[in-house]
Amino acid sequence: MPSRFHGRWLVVGLYVLIVSFAGFVGVLLGLYGPEDLRPVELFGLIELQPTPIGLAIFGMATIGLFLGVLLFLVMFVSERYDDADPKG
Repeated sequence: MPSRFHGRWLVVGLYVLIVSFAGFVGVLLGLYGPEDLRPVELFGLIELQPTPIGLAIFGMATIGLFLGVLLFLVMFVSERYDDADPKG
């Protein structure tokens, strides 16, 4: 049980690291990217200007949602089917 708990925290930590990195790259693109960037739409609902904050929000939200859904599915399947006896 402790190794399983430790593994879950490792995966969540990697998730936070990747989402934070996406925000950092968004800030860099907003600061040093091309001048003629067009506004981006977050999930087709919110228009974000290509500023460092706007691009950081866009990157963190899109990567966070995509990886979050995958992480949720992996955790759901591992909780539901992990205790199955492999010998049948």
